Amino acid sequence: MEQKYDLLLKGGHVVDPTQDLDSTLDLAVADGKVAAIEANIPNHAAAQVIDVSGDVVLAGMIDTHAHVYQHVGGRFGLNPDMVGVHSGVTTLVDQGGPSCMTFAGFRHYICEPAESHVVAFISAYVVGGLEGHYYPDLYNPKGVDVYSTVRAINANRDLVKGIKAHAEIGGYTRWGNEVMKLAKQIGTEAELPVYVHLGQLWPLPDDAGGGVDPDTIVPDMVELLGPGDILAHPFTRHPGGFVGTNGELHPSVRDAIDRGIKVDIGHGSHFSFDMAHRVLDAGVRPDTLGADMHGYNTKVPPPPGTPEKHSDEEENHLFAGGERFSLAFGMTELLALGLTLPEIVPMVTSNCADMLKMGDEIGTLKPGTVADVSVLSDNRGKWVLRDNEGTEVTAERSLQPKFCLRAGQRFDADALILPELDAAA
Repeated sequence: MEQKYDLLLKGGHVVDPTQDLDSTLDLAVADGKVAAIEANIPNHAAAQVIDVSGDVVLAGMIDTHAHVYQHVGGRFGLNPDMVGVHSGVTTLVDQGGPSCMTFAGFRHYICEPAESHVVAFISAYVVGGLEGHYYPDLYNPKGVDVYSTVRAINANRDLVKGIKAHAEIGGYTRWGNEVMKLAKQIGTEAELPVYVHLGQLWPLPDDAGGGVDPDTIVPDMVELLGPGDILAHPFTRHPGGFVGTNGELHPSVRDAIDRGIKVDIGHGSHFSFDMAHRVLDAGVRPDTLGADMHGYNTKVPPPPGTPEKHSDEEENHLFAGGERFSLAFGMTELLALGLTLPEIVPMVTSNCADMLKMGDEIGTLKPGTVADVSVLSDNRGKWVLRDNEGTEVTAERSLQPKFCLRAGQRFDADALILPELDAAA
């Protein structure tokens, strides 16, 4: 019999919210595209068959918060394929690495050679994400060029999916919300969403006293932003996030959701199990799960020629971490927090594609779309998970990437950053 397919993934637990699929099915690939999803596709119909029984099969995972401007970003930027296809992730959204001055380099040196599909939210700041926004004086309103950034966006519409800026007490104490107004102006003129970092990033200036009231930042953003804009780091352990100084969900969060503002977890070293419980228990569900891995919070060797790290005191204030991590590990944490797999899958697939306005291209397993597929082992046991505050929770289910298909090509999940879970006693 003629072989209709190049590859057949056999017997996996297929979860695709765009087709209401959540069952054991076979997935066939031909010419780099999804060709069929059916029960009991015969093995002889494909040139290659991979048994994925017991594994979870998803549309290629999308990391909505990556930092992959390698080398240009100093130690901050990671290798795109390490956090991408070799971690089971097919699409990466770099958040604020390239700027109007450096986007051509990002296209040529990162997007074009990467096996992973890489797009970006362009930095609102001319300086971009150099050294992970380490030097706050470079991020003042004079460092934002609305006209040049819109021009850069228009020259790179295929890759620029939004604008990145920061709303946090270090910047607000220095400049108020002027930077955020300029970022929103860029978004309005370019007709693209603005992605907003919440939670303290920069230390307060020496003469600031107590700085601004952190509880004023979220309501200020709700007034400034509109439908489709994104608030990041809802589970942050730093002041100025979704949980107010009274320890409860800030009432403006519900106003934000009612206005159509989206929420991205933006995990990174900001993530707190305690804050996550408070937000989730209040009934708020994030739309997307961005990993927010970078060279300051992920255990990787620095690029050759990189100077010694900044002082431990300064660096720990901003970027504490230094562990192995992956997008699938973030999914494991959400399972441990009580979310279900059907609730989590859209956060790494269809909701992400909608955020990028690419729902017809990625984030789905519909036949005829590009064969971006992530395969995760689905394990049962007991493991200890820890956040950067030292809080521990016990997970009884873990998802670990095995391999992915990027446009039908297989990449094994063998990145050095992938974590090994600690068994519970």
